[in-house]
Amino acid sequence: MKKNVLLALLAGMMVQLTVSCKTRIPADLTKANLIPKPVTVTATGSSFELNESTVVYVQEGSEELKQIGQLLADEIKAITDLTLKVQTTAQAPKRNGLFLTITPENTQIGTEGYDLMVTEDVVTLKANQSAGVFRGLQTIKQVLTFTNGADPKQQPVWLMATGNIVDYPEYAYRGAMLDVARHFFEVKDVKRLIDLLADYKINILHLHLSDDQGWRIEIKSWPKLTAIGGSTEVGGGEGGFYTQEQYKEIVQYAKERYITIIPEIDMPGHTNAALASYPELNCNNKAPKLYTGMKVGFSSLCTSKEITYKFVDDVIGEVAALTDGPYIHIGGDESHATKEKDYIKFMNRVQDIVKAHGKTMIGWDEVAHADIKPEAIIQYWAKSKNALLGVEKGAKVIMSPSKQAYLDMQYDSTTHLGLHWAGYVELDQAYNWDPANLVEGINKENVLGVESPLWSETVTNMDEIEYMVFPRIIGHAEIGWTAVENRSWEDYKVRLAKHGKRLKELGVNYYASPLIPWENEDATK
Repeated sequence: MKKNVLLALLAGMMVQLTVSCKTRIPADLTKANLIPKPVTVTATGSSFELNESTVVYVQEGSEELKQIGQLLADEIKAITDLTLKVQTTAQAPKRNGLFLTITPENTQIGTEGYDLMVTEDVVTLKANQSAGVFRGLQTIKQVLTFTNGADPKQQPVWLMATGNIVDYPEYAYRGAMLDVARHFFEVKDVKRLIDLLADYKINILHLHLSDDQGWRIEIKSWPKLTAIGGSTEVGGGEGGFYTQEQYKEIVQYAKERYITIIPEIDMPGHTNAALASYPELNCNNKAPKLYTGMKVGFSSLCTSKEITYKFVDDVIGEVAALTDGPYIHIGGDESHATKEKDYIKFMNRVQDIVKAHGKTMIGWDEVAHADIKPEAIIQYWAKSKNALLGVEKGAKVIMSPSKQAYLDMQYDSTTHLGLHWAGYVELDQAYNWDPANLVEGINKENVLGVESPLWSETVTNMDEIEYMVFPRIIGHAEIGWTAVENRSWEDYKVRLAKHGKRLKELGVNYYASPLIPWENEDATK
């Protein structure tokens, strides 16, 4: 018996000796080229070894956390080709584990912040809420990618640089917008975009669901909206629409990636598809022809008819019931065919309808002319005086300045997609602006966040979406997440250069701007 005990002790000592004598490869966490740039990064100069026996441990008691753990294992598989087990645990592991835990004790990091500690033995990711764990997961992926960067089939052991990252966002709202009305995009395309946005800690996807050229969401009480209004698009294509089940599928997919879907039903202008579907919504009771061009400002719901408000109530009611986020966007832009007094009366009623369905109203900056309530949100895109008027009335502002944030603007005169009515928007112009200082009189306390819209007049497929969105959206993601004092173009463009290879590995058809010293040699414009 004594001999067996002695042998066991010796064996244990040998294991400890092996572990303690193992040489760890030096690595510098500050060189991880993280985007968005974190609040603080402290490097300790060593590395954590990720191998086939590493386990993703998840604090027991949270099904949501377990799902994030499985997502982390799936992402690690995609990056490294290693298959990691996911296990729940009551205690933090002592070695060779990635530990995800919710510990609501750090008020500084808020609901989306996280604390990532990497030692030679364990990687611990903790946050106040599951959203913070998910944001930290994106950082783990980048640390893993930029500490290594080799072919997974040639590398059985992967490293993570050791140190500590404490991180949280500057703005609560960090969004992108996809116009599915001018050209329609399938569910799989929207999901692909959601995945790419989540990689850079974006938490909002605004879907522009209706316009002159097409109606893209099934409304059961008004079925002709999709049967007629959804049947075409810019250029005369067949268009399309999301059934309510498909829309719910998008909402759920986004929710699992901690992205809120904001549906937009544009009104009273940008409504030709609706007017062509239901002539009673026109003041003359005549249905206009379906429209496939790019002109704006010519259509309007008949604001003096009660049937119009029944229509709005029915549509908002059905869309609100399908949407678990707090917002409904009611458009309100470029209503040139609506008299101002009629526009104001209409918007006053519509905001009450939105509120009655339990949602907060967002509108383009023109809606500030209505008697908006303080909880309303103004999306600044064109006229600063409109946004300032909204602020005077107590509204928060989403900053989407067309000259910096519009993703459909051409990069330069040679860009084969997009428009340039707001000018050309290269990567430096897209990055070098501050939401809290762009418009005099609109300060940080007035700004809810930032959003980058992609209008789709010239964009017809996923490759084209990616080309116009990336990498501009990455810079916008950093503007929304990282404090202005921690940002600089010279630093950012060096970090972005490292992400070119990562984007290529993800299959993203990005614009390889000549302003960036890309590291992948075959990057082309």
